[in-house]
Amino acid sequence: MEITEDNIVQQLRERNENGIAFIIHQYGSLLSGIIRRHVHYNPQELEECLDDVLLAIWNHIDDYDESKNTFVQWIAAIAKYRAIDYQRRMIRNEQRFVQGKGEDSLREERPPMTGPGQRDAAEVLAHLSEVERSIFDKYYLQGVPSAEIAAELQVKESWIHNKLSRGRKKLRQIFIPSAKRCE
Repeated sequence: MEITEDNIVQQLRERNENGIAFIIHQYGSLLSGIIRRHVHYNPQELEECLDDVLLAIWNHIDDYDESKNTFVQWIAAIAKYRAIDYQRRMIRNEQRFVQGKGEDSLREERPPMTGPGQRDAAEVLAHLSEVERSIFDKYYLQGVPSAEIAAELQVKESWIHNKLSRGRKKLRQIFIPSAKRCE
């Protein structure tokens, strides 16, 4: 039987494994985008979280109630909360690592920063103004939505996007030589 958006829930409840393939094909980019919002720049964690989301959908499909949400809203909520759990776990692990070692030993063990991909966020963001740095930190590193940042700074959301765009352009000009940008 062909799986469609109309019968995906039924197929999953009947334990048709092709339903998972359909979810990946149909909603994979949505789920990845939601997860990426919380699990920043870590492809391995992102992939592991996506696997967990798919497993949760498979294991809890009987809990889905059509009268409360659409299927897409339900799987998006699962993705969001699993991603938040992963983010918390990553922060917890990072804190354990830092507490387990002294600050001085961390500096000594840090490999020398030689390549362009080896810069840390503070070094890169130091090239921006204080306001831009704050916006970049909240949006890209903390995962705060642009609407919340705009409300906090009492500005329009479009202004936040404008600052992000101009900041990215500024950093691109500083860190990516013009010869590489033309390629």
